[in-house]
Amino acid sequence: MAYYAFLNQDNVVTEVISGIDENQIVHGLTVEQYYSQLRNEPCVRTSYNGTIRKNYAGIGYTYDAARDAFIPPKPFPSWTLVESTCRWTAPKPHPSDDLIYKWDETNQEWVPVD
Repeated sequence: MAYYAFLNQDNVVTEVISGIDENQIVHGLTVEQYYSQLRNEPCVRTSYNGTIRKNYAGIGYTYDAARDAFIPPKPFPSWTLVESTCRWTAPKPHPSDDLIYKWDETNQEWVPVD
């Protein structure tokens, strides 16, 4: 079984489906081409373990063709994209203790959750 993401005109994921095995040819088309033609919208394969296109596609993720990667929505304006993973990272490392934290964008720091 393989997974496919459908994209809108801005390359934002609108739906993710499980579908035909990626090695099959359907009516002379690759599976991505077949689904794209069937639905009249771009379709790009994705994978749970991130071995294809760096991250599993989720609704609201953007497909970046230049990076050939799915990128999640940016959680905060101060966060930066890590090119090797195409994931966002905070300006300060997350604390490594057993507490639960949330990011405080105003003060640019991790704050313990009560």
